[in-house]
Amino acid sequence: MAVADGVRPAGRADIAAVLALWERARSAAASTPDTPETVARLLDAGPGSLLVAERGPERAIVGALIAAWDGWRGNMYRLAVDPAHRRTGIALALVRAGERQLAALGARRVTALVAHDEPDAVGLWAAAGYARDADIARFVRNLE
Repeated sequence: MAVADGVRPAGRADIAAVLALWERARSAAASTPDTPETVARLLDAGPGSLLVAERGPERAIVGALIAAWDGWRGNMYRLAVDPAHRRTGIALALVRAGERQLAALGARRVTALVAHDEPDAVGLWAAAGYARDADIARFVRNLE
């Protein structure tokens, strides 16, 4: 199966598999809790914004990306690929699928949230054509 053919929007039936993937492949920089309720809220608030990549005859979820549209620009984050399936094109397939989806919604610019100290992640986004923004800082505040 071609990688691109295995990318699709996630549904409620995928929540447990996405949470298991995030547990195996979670970025050390990810700070928000992963719960079935938070993923369900994401699916309700932005239908189609959580993309998953499947592999094999069992259609196991081996990758995930949130590609969200806020009406102004696209945002991509929480890109994760199962460690056993890395370097096989899954991450790039998810990014390209996210770009197509966001462009169809009207996005003309996409921001990707990437941890500075994860060289594999930084390298993937650079290889996908994304440039580090040296002009704009990100400010964060947890509400919970």
